Amino acid sequence: MASMSVTCSEIERHFWLTRSVARVMGVCLSKAMAQGRLSPDEYCEMVTRCRSGSCRESCQLWLASRTELAEEPPEECLHRDVLKRLRQA
Repeated sequence: MASMSVTCSEIERHFWLTRSVARVMGVCLSKAMAQGRLSPDEYCEMVTRCRSGSCRESCQLWLASRTELAEEPPEECLHRDVLKRLRQA
């Protein structure tokens, strides 16, 4: 059996980064899925896209500096278009 090179902690980290950026923008991804504005596949793709990016540290710093809702995600965020669409809906 082939071993996985990705640990659960890495997957979880990107899951929470994705949710956290959305939350700081006032977007609840669970609610968006329940309302049919975000499919489970799209959500999965968001986490996968986050894992493929190289902005983890800058994203964490951006999140740590937020004291109120943000109009825009971090500049380098790979979810910019999806999050902006969900925020406007």
